[in-house]
Amino acid sequence: MKEIEVDLAVIGSGPAGQKGAIQAAKLGKRVVVIEKDVDPGGACLYSGTIPSKTLREGILDLTGFHDKSFYGKDYPIREVKIGDLTYRLSRVLEEESDLIQRQFDRNGVQLASGTARFDDNHTIVVMDRNFEITTKIRFKKALIATGSIPRNPQNVPFDSEVILDSTRLLEIDKIPKTMLVLGGGIIGAEYASFFAALGTEVTVIDKREQMLPLLDHEIGLQMQKAMSDIGLKFYGKKMPDIIYREGDRAICEFKDGTKMESDILLYALGREANARKLRIENASIALNERGYIPVNALFQTSQAHIYAAGDVIGGPCLASTSMEQARLAIRHAFGAQTHHFPSVYPICIWTIPEISSCGMTEEQLIEMGFNYEVGRAYYYEIARSHIDGSKVGLCKLLFHAETLELLGAHVFGKGANEVIHIAQVAMNHNAKIDYFINQVFNYPSYAEGFRIAALNGINKVAHRI
Repeated sequence: MKEIEVDLAVIGSGPAGQKGAIQAAKLGKRVVVIEKDVDPGGACLYSGTIPSKTLREGILDLTGFHDKSFYGKDYPIREVKIGDLTYRLSRVLEEESDLIQRQFDRNGVQLASGTARFDDNHTIVVMDRNFEITTKIRFKKALIATGSIPRNPQNVPFDSEVILDSTRLLEIDKIPKTMLVLGGGIIGAEYASFFAALGTEVTVIDKREQMLPLLDHEIGLQMQKAMSDIGLKFYGKKMPDIIYREGDRAICEFKDGTKMESDILLYALGREANARKLRIENASIALNERGYIPVNALFQTSQAHIYAAGDVIGGPCLASTSMEQARLAIRHAFGAQTHHFPSVYPICIWTIPEISSCGMTEEQLIEMGFNYEVGRAYYYEIARSHIDGSKVGLCKLLFHAETLELLGAHVFGKGANEVIHIAQVAMNHNAKIDYFINQVFNYPSYAEGFRIAALNGINKVAHRI
């Protein structure tokens, strides 16, 4: 058994683990990262963000999805085989994995392969697949960055062919003709739109009235209509009761007495913290009532020298926020200058088309009693959308009707994930809506939508100023 002493032990090599480890190394600390898989990257790289977004881009490219805008809705999409997509995926995973390993090597970060378990609040043991201890690590500080896993209820008979979670879905060997998605949240909506774009008949079921209820309501409705236009069906206020497999078909019986069947079923009703095998109780840490590791504003657990970041602590469960949480946690851990986690940051949902938002929704402003106004730019008003064949979309700006301060930005459509950062920077600098009017934007570009939306909004309050 190998024994080592380090300044920082990081459990997990996903986005939070990577950035936390590199930050500590940059501060001159001895760092070890423990990863259960042979190669670093975590679920983000092998079963989460990177595979799903690679799949999305492959589908858009290979099917010629946006060609329909030029040639009509009856224009046939190009046939795509699962091998075409998995080839792209393997190339991306290989490149990303090599990049992470090079970063670790360049910064002197050690990598320990195996399953981590706390022995006490200053000791972690690493076990191989036979549950034999291979390494004992004594640490001064620790960062728990083990992410999350799909929620798999015991009464759902998951397999790798028909009844799937988001991880198992990546292992299918052919494009299904029909697909039933249980859950209209982010993961369910993303994969539903991907397969609908492939030509699969997709049905989404959720107990709520509409998909992605966290969105600004207007944006959510626009998104749902766009997905229905590519053939996706949605049924709200409907709950599954019994799920089973019959031959090569997935069957779901619902509590309202109805039944549906499909080639595959994606169970996307939540994720949970990947923390139950860590034995954190040995370090005098306990999960909260929702199954996550509780932390304070500095990402410290109940043991001040043990930090946690990313999905394992709960929302917002984004790779981008996980990275920054870990960076800030480690800077605090080793006494480097730091700051609190930013209150304004972008969120992107990679449906087809994608959605990005920053700041407050219209419903939140109404609830808080704000005197606000709305500026809108529909994609059909933006020249770039005509060139790209992506005329479905909306850029929506929310601002205070008296002070003109920008309060929220919501973009639905192609390029949303990139242009949202313009609004993010503007909001972090307390910009007013006329900031967008007084700037010159590239033409033709999607960013120009901010200027069009700002002009639309300012015209509504011009007579009051």
